[in-house]
Amino acid sequence: MSDIRESIISVKSALASKPDAGPAPDRPAVAVIEDGLRCRTEGTDGWTVITDMPAAVGGEGSAPTPGWLIRAALASCAATTIAMRAAELELPLTRLEVTAESETDMRGILGVGDAVEPGPVSALLRVRLAAEAGDEQRLEELVEWADSHSPVGDCVRRAVPVELEITAE
Repeated sequence: MSDIRESIISVKSALASKPDAGPAPDRPAVAVIEDGLRCRTEGTDGWTVITDMPAAVGGEGSAPTPGWLIRAALASCAATTIAMRAAELELPLTRLEVTAESETDMRGILGVGDAVEPGPVSALLRVRLAAEAGDEQRLEELVEWADSHSPVGDCVRRAVPVELEITAE
């Protein structure tokens, strides 16, 4: 925990010393359909994620869906941000579990109905945690702070402009 705390303090200090530091490009993700609806997404660091769709819509169900990856990203980012903040505050957690749930109307992705959005209509984060100190109010404040600083949580809650560039060959 002290290594995490020291790293966070070091990065915060470096960022604070550069008031003109602003947004920087994130690592791109490149997705290619392999077979049917099975998709391989690769990153510049050699990371690979495979997704697939359920058989009901023509996939093979051989991997998580992209929608599940959003929930996984939301849950893991929340858990990571909570753990980082707990380390920074020197609050040893004895348990941390985050579950991300959502509800989606499949008519949207399939284009059935005019006014049905393709994405989730609701989402819920369930956080279960405990600490050696056991101060419930302090734990709630920790989670609320982390939730307001989670990059994935922010992206899901806020409309992020996405430009679309098409190259048809």
